[in-house]
Amino acid sequence: MNQLESLRQHTVVVADTGDFEAMRAFRPTDATTNPSLILKAVQKEAYRPLLDRAVRDYRNESLTHVMDRLLVSFGTEILKIVPGRVSTEVDARLSFDTRGTVERGRTIISWYEAAGIPRERVLIKIASTWEGIQAARVLQAEGIRCNMTLLFSLVQAVACADAGAQLISPFVGRIYDWYKKSAGKDWDEAANAGVDDPGVKSVSRIYEYYKTYGISTEIMGASFRNVGQITALAGSDLLTISPELLAELEQADGDVPLRLTPERAAQAKPERITADEITFRTLLNEDAMATEKLSEGIRAFAADARKLDVLLGAAATA
Repeated sequence: MNQLESLRQHTVVVADTGDFEAMRAFRPTDATTNPSLILKAVQKEAYRPLLDRAVRDYRNESLTHVMDRLLVSFGTEILKIVPGRVSTEVDARLSFDTRGTVERGRTIISWYEAAGIPRERVLIKIASTWEGIQAARVLQAEGIRCNMTLLFSLVQAVACADAGAQLISPFVGRIYDWYKKSAGKDWDEAANAGVDDPGVKSVSRIYEYYKTYGISTEIMGASFRNVGQITALAGSDLLTISPELLAELEQADGDVPLRLTPERAAQAKPERITADEITFRTLLNEDAMATEKLSEGIRAFAADARKLDVLLGAAATA
């Protein structure tokens, strides 16, 4: 048995890509996308027809409209490949706009439903800002399921659960990046690997909190830098993994031991956190890593959304 097969026994495997062929090769249950992944995909010749079709069919609409149509087109094609769900991201430029996020989420779901896809198969991906979390509260109440992304701290996870979010995506690799950069020449890779990786520790704490308090929001570890981070989180509800790391797991023989269980989580006895706005903003502000990575992530996704706008605009005038 290879490590990918072994991991599937403990955790739902999700593909973190916009590449259809990778999904066919690794047979994930779900798939996640974001503007960065879609931007990367549409620059390949194989996916250019999706971009051209969106531009042609919605030529008289705004670039924002065309971009969301393109994302839904990708999601629709992905759902022909994976048996589960696809995550489609709301424009990161709406990360601090609750009303705008709600309206965009409703629109995206309506387009999927018009294509014959039930809303249960779609997760609306939203940044885990206070405003984004409140948008998720509204959407979830309407039966629109949300995947809370750009999540780096326990207080974000607690607030997302309080809002009734379907799923959270804590970013393992970006947490690791921050601590490694912060330590500089003093960084000890061996001492910060596997279960001792700071990103792994962060997700493990969230898992312990959720399982201790009977929270049903799903946990999907994301943004991995190496296979060791993935195997250290075996037992997480889901893990979304890039094609490169899926290939590494598939090529490695051996079992992946179960690391996270509700029974072990109960032994941690984490202290309960209040999910009100003041507590959220205070605890997030006190966490330099989470504050910096959240802001940086929003800027990066917004920048790629603007690049996608430029591509769409160029295609429209070609």
